[in-house]
Amino acid sequence: MTNIISNFYQRYLSIALISSVSIHLTIIFTYYIFKYYDTDEPAVIVRLIQYEKIPQTGIIEEPPVPLPNISTTNIPAKLGIPVPVPETAVSPEQTILTQKELSSESNSINEFIKQGGTISTEKPDIKIEDADPPDFVKVEELPVPVKLVQPDYLDLAKRSGVEGTVWVKILVSKEGKAKKALVIKSDAEIFNDASVAAAMQWLFTPAMMNSGAIAVWVTVPFKFRLNK
Repeated sequence: MTNIISNFYQRYLSIALISSVSIHLTIIFTYYIFKYYDTDEPAVIVRLIQYEKIPQTGIIEEPPVPLPNISTTNIPAKLGIPVPVPETAVSPEQTILTQKELSSESNSINEFIKQGGTISTEKPDIKIEDADPPDFVKVEELPVPVKLVQPDYLDLAKRSGVEGTVWVKILVSKEGKAKKALVIKSDAEIFNDASVAAAMQWLFTPAMMNSGAIAVWVTVPFKFRLNK
């Protein structure tokens, strides 16, 4: 008997559980179905009010400003009358040709060309000195001294026993001549002028680059030593 009751209880308990789960799933499924198809946007309530019914608060009406009394009397416009100017009234210091003079000059040029004349349009040959080259220039052949001139040893320096070295930077032109000389370092300034004067008399073979002579800088040390 106990077994029969237990089996009966288990059977109906299972049926009740299945029925309960089915009912809940059906309710949830129905809710989401309605929510999915319900796409209507929320309604917006708009209230229309006539302009006349809007309460006018805080508005102060100002009295109209009277317009000035403007006379409507017609005033005749004063127009200038052009007056011809005689040619004698033109300033004698005139520097601009008149239209008549320009026309005359143009006719003279045309007549000159018809008679076989020519007008030169060539630009004048203006020689511009080459700028000094930079301190370091790439060369294929360095300049070689062919004439060396020693600077004079000043008597004052000899009597004083002054010795030193002066480094002179020489600008060698395309022809191999000393175009410029500058002292870049000196142990004794008393020898500077003599060193520059001697450097300007030096001659070189020109520096060569790409089968052509170029101007370059060279540095020459002039040593002043006393024979003891």
